[in-house]
Amino acid sequence: MIIKRIQSVKGMHDYLPEELNVWNTTESVLKKIFKNYGYCEIRLPILEKTKLFTRSIGEITDIIEKEMYTFNDRNKKSLTLRPESTTCCVRAILENNLLKNIKQRFWYFGPMFRYEKPQKGRYRQFYQFGCEIYGLSNPKIELELILLLNRIWKILKISNNIYLEINSIGTITARERYKDDLINYLISKKKFLDLDSQNRLYKNPLRILDSKNKNTQNILKNAPVLLDYLDENSINNFNFVCNSMKKIGIPFKINKNLIRGLDYYNDIVFEWKTKIPKLGSQNTICAGGRYDKLIQILGGPKTPALGCAIGMERLIAIINAKKNISREIITDIYIISTILEENVKFIQYIEKIRKNFFQLSIVEDLNIGSVNKKIIRARKFKPKIILLINDVLFEKNMIEIKYFDKKYSKIIPMKDIIFFLKSFF
Repeated sequence: MIIKRIQSVKGMHDYLPEELNVWNTTESVLKKIFKNYGYCEIRLPILEKTKLFTRSIGEITDIIEKEMYTFNDRNKKSLTLRPESTTCCVRAILENNLLKNIKQRFWYFGPMFRYEKPQKGRYRQFYQFGCEIYGLSNPKIELELILLLNRIWKILKISNNIYLEINSIGTITARERYKDDLINYLISKKKFLDLDSQNRLYKNPLRILDSKNKNTQNILKNAPVLLDYLDENSINNFNFVCNSMKKIGIPFKINKNLIRGLDYYNDIVFEWKTKIPKLGSQNTICAGGRYDKLIQILGGPKTPALGCAIGMERLIAIINAKKNISREIITDIYIISTILEENVKFIQYIEKIRKNFFQLSIVEDLNIGSVNKKIIRARKFKPKIILLINDVLFEKNMIEIKYFDKKYSKIIPMKDIIFFLKSFF
């Protein structure tokens, strides 16, 4: 009987060792930069009560209407795999009384889940590296966050392949006035709008602004502009950030139709997008903005806040396209032993090496076979050096060192191996 193999769930992706070599290097850069700016790590559950998202994200959004993985548990309580983490982080901050803490900046990393059509750069389980900042209303914090992100792109050597778009969507009051005028403008043109935009016209007209439909975008060219409805404070904050970026030398473009897809945003919002065509329409790499009302919406005190999220799959795709980080997995030390009997003393010796060099990749060949076969196998691991030992050498307390990229070796006393490795690495 042929047993049919079980395939992965559609839209879920396996991350293999060569891919993860790039991921780990990238994650390390992100973590170091966020630490450099004073951010603390927070880890959040992937499962939350559904009402956390319906209350905060807005019920007339694609995420709530189409994309959430929602189910009832055994107690008939509605739970959802997190589609994003900003609301999860706010819930954790309130639940653990962290607003009283002097720490204001947090970062997190992990999988999100959305039931979208799988395509290049978009999976149903995808990873985000995000940050949230609480209690700061000064627009200098927006500028600091943009500077932080800009530094990441430079270190990853992708600055020339992405660009920044920024906008201000103002206060809720300003948006309500704008919504009325936008609806009035679009009513007479409703039949020319794409179907999604027609459905959103009265429910969530601002989402029409970021429609990908070309006909809809042509109609919007003569529509009222949200920037014209901002109050003085929103205008001043937006001008400060834009003027500061000009002086510092961070290129950007004001996108008057950039509004973000979640209802809780206000004032400054931004997106970093890629110029690399392979990602197609999924070209947003990092997005974020301010959300001063969200903490109140979830039952907390009035607190200014902002944050952003980096789509890791899309970021890795850019890095791979530019070949800025090697996908090659390199082993530092490969150990070949032909000691015939199980030797506890030898096992302890290997563990001593690992203890002193825990940061290195050390592989011991435990396969059956000749030394020559093991050396051939070692080539696949591309080790920097091979440590070779047999019964004769072990009896004499000696060990052979083979230089993988050179055609010579040497034998040294076993007691000198730690000193040798420290000088080598």
